Amino acid sequence: MLSAWAGALVPVFSDTSVSGTGHLELPPGTGYVLAANHTSFFDPVLLIGTLHRLGLRPAVLATAGLWRVPLLGRALTREGYVPVHRGSRRAPDALREAADALAAGRGVLIYPEGGLPRYRASHDRPPGRLKSGVVRLALSTGVPVIPVGHAGARRVSSGSRAKQLAGWATAPVRRPRVHVHIGPALRLDTSEHPLDDLESALAQAWASAVHALEDTPGTDGRRLPERH
Repeated sequence: MLSAWAGALVPVFSDTSVSGTGHLELPPGTGYVLAANHTSFFDPVLLIGTLHRLGLRPAVLATAGLWRVPLLGRALTREGYVPVHRGSRRAPDALREAADALAAGRGVLIYPEGGLPRYRASHDRPPGRLKSGVVRLALSTGVPVIPVGHAGARRVSSGSRAKQLAGWATAPVRRPRVHVHIGPALRLDTSEHPLDDLESALAQAWASAVHALEDTPGTDGRRLPERH
């Protein structure tokens, strides 16, 4: 249900296009990790909604505080999302639950930067240093990691709390352009420097998304399909 709602909201708040969808074509039953850059509070809607419209329903690693929100917590659990208890003894539980989802042949969406950037400007910046959890998960399970870079989400919501609220309120009128680029899958268990390789791949996926926004509208990839 949450992914369907997100899929409905993406075209309301943005004019989103996507490229690299061929890299999502994996054998049926193959677990995979989607590693995405994190720039704004619009990201979860953007990526979950975009993936829903592409026919994908990955489990998502999200901050455990969301499970304390009435009704939302139940919905997150129902869709198989994984709570991340940062800085606590329960922190390793998230990787174990993610590994279970991968073993069942499901995709898992992770924001390996571990949090939102602190700057307030609406422009995009390259992904920051990644946490090692995504690499440890990929190495322990042997699944491919697919980098997902996006640009333009901060045009929907960024800055101070007042500016973010104003951004959300005006986005349906402005419909800022956003682009999602899906890069080729990586097999990190064959790499001598897996974290460095993933950082480079995610930076390249992000750069492709930025370049798509800089191109003439309509040439940066296909618009999202109608809801499934």
